[in-house]
Amino acid sequence: SGTPPTHPLPAGQAVVISDAILVFRDRAGDNELEMARQFLQMLGIAYKALPLPRTDYRDWVGLSERTVRDLAEAPQASVRHYGHRYIMPYPEGEYPDIMVQMSVLAALHDYGRWLGEPLPLEDELRAGLERFYDPELRTLRRYLPNVGKDKDADAVDSWYLYHPMLNMARLALEGDEACRDLLLKSVGFGIRAAHHFNYVWPIMYDIRDFTVKTQARNDDRFGQTDVGGIYAYLMLQCHELTGEPTYLDEARAAIDAAVGMRFDLEYQANLTAWGAAACMRLWRITNDDRYLAQSYVYLASFFHNCEIWESGIGHAVHYRTFLGATCLHDSPYMAIYECFDSFTAFEAYLADSGPDLEPAVRMLIGEYCKYALDRAWYYYPEALPKEILADPPHQSGIINPDLAFPLEDLYGDGQSPGQIGQEIYGCGAAMVFATRSHHIIDDAPFRLFCNLFIRGIERTGDRALTLSLDGGETCEANLSLVRLKRRKLPEVMLTTAGGDAVRPHATSHDRLDFRVPANGRLILTWSV
Repeated sequence: SGTPPTHPLPAGQAVVISDAILVFRDRAGDNELEMARQFLQMLGIAYKALPLPRTDYRDWVGLSERTVRDLAEAPQASVRHYGHRYIMPYPEGEYPDIMVQMSVLAALHDYGRWLGEPLPLEDELRAGLERFYDPELRTLRRYLPNVGKDKDADAVDSWYLYHPMLNMARLALEGDEACRDLLLKSVGFGIRAAHHFNYVWPIMYDIRDFTVKTQARNDDRFGQTDVGGIYAYLMLQCHELTGEPTYLDEARAAIDAAVGMRFDLEYQANLTAWGAAACMRLWRITNDDRYLAQSYVYLASFFHNCEIWESGIGHAVHYRTFLGATCLHDSPYMAIYECFDSFTAFEAYLADSGPDLEPAVRMLIGEYCKYALDRAWYYYPEALPKEILADPPHQSGIINPDLAFPLEDLYGDGQSPGQIGQEIYGCGAAMVFATRSHHIIDDAPFRLFCNLFIRGIERTGDRALTLSLDGGETCEANLSLVRLKRRKLPEVMLTTAGGDAVRPHATSHDRLDFRVPANGRLILTWSV
């Protein structure tokens, strides 16, 4: 601040320069698998020593309703080609592509199933998918055939080939015959690409002949190192769908090819998360403990790239950053798509896990998902002061704060959010978070909200539930009873399995909020 300093530190007053939590082990791991396991264990110990930020209830259901409305009605949200509706990636930015369609379609499907009836927009979007299929190459193209000349229609970003098929497989496994057909006639090309690159994918290549356009990242060493993880998960979905052993063999080959990458494994956060989920599922299928251990390598790389601190720098005072993963291995910002797609992958990881899972891993994943439900609210322009949003021109499209679509980018260093743009393709976040955190209880005057995954809800009486949570043993979860429209909250009693009463820490006309242990059983009863 100048020489001499204009604001010198006061004499005789202690000032904290560094405040660190150190965790020691007598023995270091002697291989990648053991190093990753110990890293996660020690990170879990350090995490427990942190002063953890609070989390708040977020009305993801209300935001989902507004998102569906804007998808259907906002002229900037979609465009028509070949007689079909296609979702735009950004308002007034870019061209419709297959990843965008499948991401939004999968979220709409989840939300419609949660509501109990499909949304009309789901069928509209499904009807146009076939136009992305190239019958000569027998694969899905990124863009429609009429994409503008300013795009290289033959360029393939390696992960972009597989991610749309992953969402197709999710829908196919729930009985969507159109997605099943399109998936099974496209996945063979994806296998050819994996074989051509020997499961070590470049950044970008030509879809016609696999000619590499961009081999490596800026450091000139690695390509998209974690694509093998999402490829493996896709193969396991296809194995579940068809029973064909070839797909299982492909999943194993892709995960085996990633061995030895250590902390260089992560290219993009959500791909790394899906790689962990693929390893967990492989372990369940094969009983080969190497895959459980390899899942820890993926997770170590993921959490190594998380901001495990709450920023108060610059504009970050207006949003939350705790436990946010930077979207890329070297990215300066956190992104909404990687945030909620990692959340979805971790749901799958925990669902396939069991009592053998490292307690620190269970805790860290549960805490990531808990804080994602809170932190992600601030990607939406309505939650931020308008004056801190990045000035145009943005990298992609425009920002319309009146639309219920999230910004792409938030910065731990306090830069203006929204420099990339407003992600329509990330709008599924609200629907994914709503359907995982809000639970419909038949014949009750409330919905149940929990910011951890509830592993079991058992109806033990007309007005009684037993809930099972499996988060970190020393952590807390938020549990809320949210009043339904035109109903009244009843008198309730919430107790632990040991009989200890849990009293609400906040009450209102619309909601009762509780803080409960993140691990164990809870018993909820209510009056008429």
